[in-house]
Amino acid sequence: MALKERPSEMPFLDHLEELRWRLIWSLAALAVGVAVGFWFVLEFEVVKLMAKPIEPYLRGENLVYTHPTDPFSIVLKASFIVGTLLALPFILYQVWSFLSPALYRHEKRVVIPVLMGAVLLFAAGASMAYFVILPLTLRFLHGFQLTTMTPMITVAEYYGFAITMALALGATFELPIAIIALTALGIVTPAMLVKWRRHAFVACLVGAAFVTPGDFLGTTILMCGPLYVLYELSILCSGLIYRRKQRRQDESLGTEAGAVA
Repeated sequence: MALKERPSEMPFLDHLEELRWRLIWSLAALAVGVAVGFWFVLEFEVVKLMAKPIEPYLRGENLVYTHPTDPFSIVLKASFIVGTLLALPFILYQVWSFLSPALYRHEKRVVIPVLMGAVLLFAAGASMAYFVILPLTLRFLHGFQLTTMTPMITVAEYYGFAITMALALGATFELPIAIIALTALGIVTPAMLVKWRRHAFVACLVGAAFVTPGDFLGTTILMCGPLYVLYELSILCSGLIYRRKQRRQDESLGTEAGAVA
C-alpha cells in the first residue's frame, strides 16, 4: 500500500502566520498554567515544602525577607514552575504541529510518547534538584560556616537559588527530546551521535558545572552522570527513529519504482 504523500508546501508568509499563532497559543497556555499553578502553590503550601532542605541549617529560625514584595515574588516563581510543567505538553504539541508537515504520517505517531516523555523528564530533573542536588549542596556549604558567623539566609536568595536550579535541571533533562526531534528532521543521525560520544561527555561535564553550584565539585560530578546517561538513551531513541525513517523511505522508493515500471 502506497504511503500518503506529504502535504503541499505552504508559502513563506503563511508559515510565519502559523508560527505567530502557535506562539500566541503557547503563551496563552503558559499564562493559564501559571494561574492554575498560583492556586496550587497557595492551596498546598508548596513554598513551605520547598523550604524543607534548608530548615536543618536555620537553627530553629525562619527564613527572613528584606523587601515587602519578596513573599509574593517567591509564590509567583513557584507558580511559574508548576505552570510551566502543566503547559509543557500543549507547548510541545504546538511546536510539533508546526514541524509535522515536514514529516510522514507514520512519523507523527510518536507525538504522544514524546510529549509524555518531555513532561516526565522535566519533572525528573526538577525532582533531582530538590531531593538530591540541593540537600547535598546545602550540606557542603553549611560545613564551611565559621563559629563567629551566624547564618541569616533570606527568602529571596534561597528560593531564587532553589528555583533556578530546578528549572535548569528540568530543562537539561529534555536532551533526549531535543535529539529525537533533530533526528526526525534529519539534522543528526545515530552515527553522528556515536562519533561525538567523547565530546558529549565533556559537554555534559561543562553543562553540569553551569546548572549546578560551581563551588561544589561533587554536585557537578553527580549531575554529569545522569546527563551522560540521557545522552546514551538519546542515541538509542535516535537509532529507532532513524531506522524507521530509512525503512519508510526505502518502501516509498520501491513503491515509486514499481509504479514507473
